[in-house]
Amino acid sequence: MRIGIFTDTYPPYINGVSTSIQMLERALKKRGHQVFIVTVNPEKMKYKYEKNIIRIPGIPTGIYDYRLTGIYPVRAIKTIKRWNLDVIHSHTEFGIGTFARIIAKQLNIPLVHTYHTMYEDYVHYITKGYFDGTSKKIVEHLTKFYCDKTAKELIVPTKKAYDLFIEKYKVDKNVHIIPTGIEIERFFKENLKIEKLEKIKKDLKIKKDDFIILFVGRLAQEKNVDFLLDNQEYFVNKKKNVKLLIVGSGPDYDKYVKKSEKLKENIIFTGKISHNNIPYYYNLGNVFVTASTTETQGLTLIEAMSTGMPVVCIDDESFKNTVINGLNGFTFKNKKEYRKELDELIENPTLLKKLGNQAKISTAEFSSKYYAERVLDVYKKTISENKRSKSFLGRTKDVIKKGLSE
Repeated sequence: MRIGIFTDTYPPYINGVSTSIQMLERALKKRGHQVFIVTVNPEKMKYKYEKNIIRIPGIPTGIYDYRLTGIYPVRAIKTIKRWNLDVIHSHTEFGIGTFARIIAKQLNIPLVHTYHTMYEDYVHYITKGYFDGTSKKIVEHLTKFYCDKTAKELIVPTKKAYDLFIEKYKVDKNVHIIPTGIEIERFFKENLKIEKLEKIKKDLKIKKDDFIILFVGRLAQEKNVDFLLDNQEYFVNKKKNVKLLIVGSGPDYDKYVKKSEKLKENIIFTGKISHNNIPYYYNLGNVFVTASTTETQGLTLIEAMSTGMPVVCIDDESFKNTVINGLNGFTFKNKKEYRKELDELIENPTLLKKLGNQAKISTAEFSSKYYAERVLDVYKKTISENKRSKSFLGRTKDVIKKGLSE
């Protein structure tokens, strides 16, 4: 199968979407399929093509270092035509996603779309607090238009996203719930260099008896990192060896560092960590925590669990199929529950180990192999339906021609 993946985010730009796309690309290639990428050039305002990857010029949007393109070079269209794609899989609604719609329509290639981002939770980066209500309505309209009018099949990672399209947006089409996979083996401790892990511990001044509460992610308003910081003093007052490790960077990094000045011995900020090194940082934690309610799935939870670490997360629909209370972690609704559940894990090493073991087992269903197999089923379905549609259209044209000739 010849598969075209269209995305606004792709390495070297690193986030959850680009990581999942690269994982899917590798998994599809392992199964003998040919994969072609169309994305934005993150560094220069110029067109670039090499190794089956087209990079189109894009302009900064003001949201981190994310770029958006509205430029679709003729040479890109000619190259894509030569690829002779069987299916297009888009991973963004705008920019390159619009290009995917144009190409799919012009070349009559079936389009599958994966919805990754709850855009309504991010409009404040553009509006700065003004006209948020109107902006959310615009985002809703554009998302519905893209996903409902063009894509043959729609993929979402969780029931939360499914409900958004079925119950709120009233989309009348097939919506497949396929949790995004990850290469879980990358995070197994046995696959890491122990001496490198120990060096990182030493550099961060993490002692052998420290209990590490871990968060990995973008340091921004929508991730609700303030909740974690505000509760850390409670744990430190009970046990001096409890530390909160914040891995990542973002627009609020400096604000959070300043806010944590009083507890700087017990709140550690690493800053941005490279994709290759991130498994080491996950393996520093005893328990993973998040209070974010803006996720579509929460890949960081799965990455954490694959190390054999339980999760304590806010009670949100995104995490329903991942974290099961008392089996591989806990969910909380408020500050009181968050403190109670973490206290239990800090004070009970046996429970911590039991939930951690089950957490690692739970991640098997999120493997890249399983994910790729389910996505391929959607590809096959949309290609088959597209062929039937072409056949029906051809027969209809023949009937019309015959009628006119008579």
